[in-house]
Amino acid sequence: MKKIFVIGSILLGTMACGSSAGRGENGASSRSSAAVVPEPKVVVPEIVAEYPHDARAYTQGLLWADGGLYESTGEYGSSSLRRVDLGTGRVERMVQLPERFFGEGLALVGDSVCYLLTWREQRCFVYRRSDFRQVGVFSYSGEGWGLTGNAVGDSLYMSDGSEWIRVLNPADFKQLRRFRVRDHRGPVAAVNELEWVGDRLWANLYLTDRIAVIDPATGFVTHYIDCSALETRIAHRRETDVFNGIACDPATGRIFVTGKNWDKLFEIKVEL
Repeated sequence: MKKIFVIGSILLGTMACGSSAGRGENGASSRSSAAVVPEPKVVVPEIVAEYPHDARAYTQGLLWADGGLYESTGEYGSSSLRRVDLGTGRVERMVQLPERFFGEGLALVGDSVCYLLTWREQRCFVYRRSDFRQVGVFSYSGEGWGLTGNAVGDSLYMSDGSEWIRVLNPADFKQLRRFRVRDHRGPVAAVNELEWVGDRLWANLYLTDRIAVIDPATGFVTHYIDCSALETRIAHRRETDVFNGIACDPATGRIFVTGKNWDKLFEIKVEL
């Protein structure tokens, strides 16, 4: 399963990608790579409410739809897609992935389907939202980490644990473009779970308690949201119990966050 040793490969990958700095996705020089990136502002969220969360859920993806939470979980033999009641944390519907697949990020496409990534198996499963029946599968290269759709639903944004984010066509999962996430210090690696909030892309950064708020037009991190206070409110904290999972209710703007194997899910308010 994805444990701390993964960070070593992330760092090596970052060094390798660094050799192509100044290059666009097609190998051409990129003007934006020379642009000065402003230092992101650091903000602390207000905790609005706490809700129960299944401490056995190794949370990989989180989203809000139909008045409830949809969640993907990881680990071989335990990966699943779930619909969860917010107030009780009770799993209302669940389908498990075959044991050889490690579930990862989750995205909603249109009104009827959920896309669920796998870590190293290079497969994205497509499920009908109403009954979790599998209705398709796509393949891709590399690892799958985080996944989200944009506000209009014509693109998917996918992370792979590096500083790169791929923009994909949901109809065929083909890459439309990609961009590098950067702050004032340089590339920002270990981009994990993704969520579209307003006109920005929010991303968990693996092994940290921070959310990076990213301008998808430039790849620049405009804000860091410091969620370190949340870990003082959960029952336990092991090496793998990292902060992960962001959901936004687009109708109300409410934001929900949790972590892998956390016993709580939090509603937070953030002023950017």
